[in-house]
Amino acid sequence: MPDPASPLTYPFERPEPHDFVEVAPGVRWIRLPLPFKLDHINVWTVDVQDGWVLVDTGLNSPQTVADWLALTGSGPLARPLRGVYVTHMHPDHVGLAGWFTRRAGVPLFMTRTEYLSCRVLHADTSREAPPDGVRFHREAGWSEAAIEAYRSRFGSFGKFIHALPESFRRLEDGQRLQWGGHEWQVIVTSGHSPEHASLYCPGLDLLIAGDQVLPRISSNVSVYPNEPLANPLQGWFESLERLREQVPDSVLVLPAHNEPFHGLHARLEQLRRSQERALNALCQQLEQGPLRTVDSFAALFGRPIGEADPGQLSLATGEATACFNYLIAQGRVQRHVDGTGVAWHTLTN
Repeated sequence: MPDPASPLTYPFERPEPHDFVEVAPGVRWIRLPLPFKLDHINVWTVDVQDGWVLVDTGLNSPQTVADWLALTGSGPLARPLRGVYVTHMHPDHVGLAGWFTRRAGVPLFMTRTEYLSCRVLHADTSREAPPDGVRFHREAGWSEAAIEAYRSRFGSFGKFIHALPESFRRLEDGQRLQWGGHEWQVIVTSGHSPEHASLYCPGLDLLIAGDQVLPRISSNVSVYPNEPLANPLQGWFESLERLREQVPDSVLVLPAHNEPFHGLHARLEQLRRSQERALNALCQQLEQGPLRTVDSFAALFGRPIGEADPGQLSLATGEATACFNYLIAQGRVQRHVDGTGVAWHTLTN
């Protein structure tokens, strides 16, 4: 049921399996399953003069391949595929990009950093966990048992990704794409991923938002072991403001998760305020004394997160580290690594 108090509205019912919903002329919404707590991803097809293009692909899995074979077996998607566009490098978005491009003989379009980052992570498949990764999690306060679990899981990214093609065509901020009778603008943002591409069509009043703006959940903004001092939260705040300035509130937002919605500017403000509340709660906890990263979860997420769920522990650690790094860059917090290799955070005087 819609929430009458929410400023967001949802004009479409979700599509059934192996079917689509046309959200604008020639623009189709497809919902694919994911084997995670977040159990679906939305992908989008757009008609072009002699076929169609695909934005995001779903995970590399037998289930997703079967779903695509059913979807492309008849109807409008039985026409030729002309290109695969990927908003960013996370497996649910890029997982079948290599499969589609090789099967249809079409190019892959991504931003450069997302493409290269995905190639690097795919190359980690079956590698031993690096010392830098162990150090990162030890500094966060992980136990030796949790670190051993990290070692055993390292390199699993490649299981969910069909190998990318050896070349790609670069998407850049401000680039214009001509799809059918309409122009789409590439808007590159950061925070959730290094060079995320959203696609805005003024003529249809649509924004394919990827994971940059989601209506019911917040996007993960994390620091990773390969860049432990990164400040993605600064990029996230700047990206929210850029979208508010460049995209009108009237658009229908097509997000990667949940449902298409109206109310972009209200949602951008909700996301900004929610993150600011989390930062303030963290600073209030720091007033009680020094904290390791793992000590901050209750303040940031409203609940403790233990080692029983390694995936959630990893996500929480990345997000909490992003919050600490943002506050350090602002001069509000400082970090000290003790003799055991654990990092402690305190408020600056």
